[in-house]
Amino acid sequence: MACTKKTLAFLLMLAFVGVSLGAVHKVGDSTGWTSLGNIDYLKWASTKNFHVGDSLLFQYNPQFHNVMQVTHDDFQSCNGTSAIASYTSGSDSVTLKRPGHFYFLCGVPGHCQAGQKVDVLVKSSSKAPIASPSPSTLGSSPANPPSEMLGAPGPAQSSALSLISSKNSLAWSLVAVGGVFGFAFYF
Repeated sequence: MACTKKTLAFLLMLAFVGVSLGAVHKVGDSTGWTSLGNIDYLKWASTKNFHVGDSLLFQYNPQFHNVMQVTHDDFQSCNGTSAIASYTSGSDSVTLKRPGHFYFLCGVPGHCQAGQKVDVLVKSSSKAPIASPSPSTLGSSPANPPSEMLGAPGPAQSSALSLISSKNSLAWSLVAVGGVFGFAFYF
């Protein structure tokens, strides 16, 4: 019985440590994801270091915007009609699962052309997280979840796909934290 408790405590601590490894990047910082205000999302992304396990948080008014993950070619031409994944909640969290370039744009006509698009270059992480972070219950699933690798990769891109919403991360984080606190009170 003592061995089982120690094993469970160890596993919970590993889960807790894994949760804290990825950074959350709010796209556009305090301005968020919008076509107003002349935000240069390409410049914003160039000032950040994205690693496998980090999350992107897109916050926007869903009545006026959305987020489409697209291929390099569709990114260049501002074409959101063949999106790999689409997000429409207004507060979408996607976890960066692999290194490479990932392309996002707003699919509302004219918004991408006005600059509402971002190219995120993800670098390998020396420490892979066990669980992905999720900032509160803001995560959402894509409206059209990707089921396989789609589209031709862009330059220096391992695949356009590999950003997957981390809807369940918060639940696992709470289980890990609750378990650690539970063990603290138990012992």
